[in-house]
Amino acid sequence: MIAMAAPLLSPASQPHSLEYSDELLVTGEAVALDVRPANFILRAAGTMIDILASVLLILLAVVLVGLWQSATGADPAISQAIILSSVVFCIVIVPTAVETLTHGRSLGKLAIGARIVRDDGGSISLRHALIRSLTAVLELYATFGGLAILVALLNPRAKRLGDLLAGTYSQHERVPRLVSSAQPLPAALAEWASVADVARLPDRLSRRIAQFLAEAPRMVPDARARHAAQLAAEAAPFVSPVPPVHPELLLLGIAALRREREARALALEALRLARLGPALSGLPHGFPER
Repeated sequence: MIAMAAPLLSPASQPHSLEYSDELLVTGEAVALDVRPANFILRAAGTMIDILASVLLILLAVVLVGLWQSATGADPAISQAIILSSVVFCIVIVPTAVETLTHGRSLGKLAIGARIVRDDGGSISLRHALIRSLTAVLELYATFGGLAILVALLNPRAKRLGDLLAGTYSQHERVPRLVSSAQPLPAALAEWASVADVARLPDRLSRRIAQFLAEAPRMVPDARARHAAQLAAEAAPFVSPVPPVHPELLLLGIAALRREREARALALEALRLARLGPALSGLPHGFPER
């Protein structure tokens, strides 16, 4: 029985079939997470927004210091010292505080849907944010971004020099909207669906059928028909009776029937758990107030 069940395992459930890449993060519990580093274009856009915000803060500080000096007649050396301190405050202290308090976010990163995280996927701390802000003085302001661009283009996660020193990277968290490709049960199979018995398909076969049904409208007719016939032949042993219809129509019926029955099973399971809720969450004998 073990030899027969082995081919039905999905590739994801077999340890030797897991391919590690720069977008795969393995936690301490040996769980592989598919993360998406922000690409170079997104990082450049977010950095430009952050730099623009810092420059606006610096200009505001210079204007305020100029107004203060003209109103009080203060020594120009004092004004220059205050302006220099304001520049350091705007390009080092403010970004460090913002990234620390927001756990890796900033105005630019909110705009592109990214967040700075450690290489192991955890939230950054004050140390990481400070290293990044201090390094940004050299790679972003002193070299006008040239050093950051060069370093980011030479590594797969688009890290800049500050990320390499701090052990961080920019993780893209904005998930694209998924468009469902599920299709209803064909009307020609309505009578068959009332008596059909469709067993659970192997995970790999189920994924191949779902992928084919999603890409079928964009396929060449000959390849579409050939691929549908092959998948229908593989799925036929799990269906009884097999209706005499076109292979692609059979695949649509199998997918719709399995989807309906699995959704119904999940709904019944949720209903049973809801009924058990009071017994599972209730405190016995008025505990702890007794």
